[in-house]
Amino acid sequence: MLFYNCSLNFFFHLIIIINLNVKQYIYIMQHQEITGEIIGSAIRIHKKLGPGLLENVYKECMFYELKKSGLNVSKEVSLPVKYDDVILESGYRLDLLVEKQIIVELKTVDFIHEKHIAQLLTYLKLSNNKLGLLINFNEVTLKDGLKRVVNNY
Repeated sequence: MLFYNCSLNFFFHLIIIINLNVKQYIYIMQHQEITGEIIGSAIRIHKKLGPGLLENVYKECMFYELKKSGLNVSKEVSLPVKYDDVILESGYRLDLLVEKQIIVELKTVDFIHEKHIAQLLTYLKLSNNKLGLLINFNEVTLKDGLKRVVNNY
């Protein structure tokens, strides 16, 4: 009887572990699908327009493309800074927030600096989001301007 109870307890815990892994797997797959759509939209825009335009042009095109693909997307999302018990409306704005969980930061610079990656990581921390994409449209080949940034908290 004792072995039977231990076995049931073991299998109960195993089921919980499997369920957590399934939830994590679904979470990861959802992010991969969404980021795939975001990157695909950026590539389509870059192929049509090329590099050299203002960041705002690419932002409007990305907003349009992502909306057209059926994703929930917001642009120029206000990002307050919480310091101790004070909330500072500092004027920070996310370029795009997709499905309320993925931050897309757009650039039109000669090359991506570490400070651009640090900026996106700070936005992820302040907004409590885990994943962000940094897209630099000022590249001959867009894949050279793509960075995936993960906030490990």
